[in-house]
Amino acid sequence: MRAGDAVRRLRRGPDAAPRRIRFVEFWSLETVLRNGHILTFSTLVTSGLGALYWALAARSYSDDTVGRNYAAVAAMMLLAGIGQLNLTNVMIRFTPVAGHRSRRLVVVSYLAASLTTAVLTVGFVLLIPVLSPGLAFLRSPLVACGFILATAGYAVFVLQDGVLTGLRRSGWVVLENLVFALVKIVLVVALAFLTVTGILWSWALSVVVAIALANFLLFARFLPRRRDIVSADRTDPGGPTGRYIVADYTGAMFWLAATTSLPILVLNHLGPRQAAFFSLSWLVAFFLYHLNTSMGSSLIVEAANDPARLGAHCRLVLRHTALLLVGGVAVLCAAAPLILRIFGEDYAENGAALLRLTAVSALPNLVVVAAVSICRVRRRLRLLMVIMVTECTLAIGLSYVLLRVMGITGVGAAWVAAQTLVAAALWWRRAQWLPGAHHRAAG
Repeated sequence: MRAGDAVRRLRRGPDAAPRRIRFVEFWSLETVLRNGHILTFSTLVTSGLGALYWALAARSYSDDTVGRNYAAVAAMMLLAGIGQLNLTNVMIRFTPVAGHRSRRLVVVSYLAASLTTAVLTVGFVLLIPVLSPGLAFLRSPLVACGFILATAGYAVFVLQDGVLTGLRRSGWVVLENLVFALVKIVLVVALAFLTVTGILWSWALSVVVAIALANFLLFARFLPRRRDIVSADRTDPGGPTGRYIVADYTGAMFWLAATTSLPILVLNHLGPRQAAFFSLSWLVAFFLYHLNTSMGSSLIVEAANDPARLGAHCRLVLRHTALLLVGGVAVLCAAAPLILRIFGEDYAENGAALLRLTAVSALPNLVVVAAVSICRVRRRLRLLMVIMVTECTLAIGLSYVLLRVMGITGVGAAWVAAQTLVAAALWWRRAQWLPGAHHRAAG
């Protein structure tokens, strides 16, 4: 019996664990997928309701109004993304190990994000004639005040998703985003009869409702229970240092600029009608990017709770998410005109090629997201910044060039090229970021 056990152990490898431990590891690995699926489901629900929202907006407002309001919403998301100082990723990375310090971490982050965002938004409104003349309607006193407050609130809205994710309360992320989406849908139709800025106001008022709901749950139920939850052996050896925050923030700002500045770029160069066609096609295809981000966030949370299984978690996420992506890309490429016809015939005619190309670009982006997530866990700050800066510089630069040659389709082609180049380089040098990759390569 002993000889037979030894032979079986040699066949499994020197690091093989007994069957009992393998069973425990199986359930631990499944956790990273379960939480990732919940976050992905939240994104799917939000994207589906978002498509309904914009379909109603496209039929309730003129094309020019949709284009301008979408650009205003994109500006709001850009400013909130800059102003929240990338503290969303800090919440995902450090809330799992903060224990009784979680409440203070959240409150300080909320204050820093909302105040910084408000200051940035005031500056943006004052500089609109220089930065984006197409958004001149935001300089009306009432609209300007609403835009500033809504943008500061949106920074908190984004941040609270990171808190809930870090606390392993992913199910509540689904509820919060569902409420946000449903309130938006009701308001965008109701406000169409009152003002041409109804799209923007529907976002602003929905943010207020979502913030009230999520933070009641956080401060009344979830955060008070954080006392004594984190054991000493799972506590991170260091909290969110200034060096970590600055490096991660710098990289994240490049990504934010690459994604949220595009509608404004299209608006300024091709006009509001093309901005509307671009925005809704981009919105549909970008769901696949959210899938990658959701799985990456789950990977970070599980790695913070169980660092020893980081490599196994990452390989599982890569394999599993790749299968989901291939199916999603196939559906979007085949049904692009049918999907966009929800918004109108002009959207299907002008945006189908962009939707297909953006969907394809999500495949190589999976490798990029996995590498960035592991760099955040392992605090590989220099590599993190190199990846983000390179990826986003390529995407923005190529988009600017190809937009002038190919129209909005050029943006999709630019993203395919940028994501593929960066992913190929990362996979070639995967031993630098993927735990255990050098051992597999040697074997």
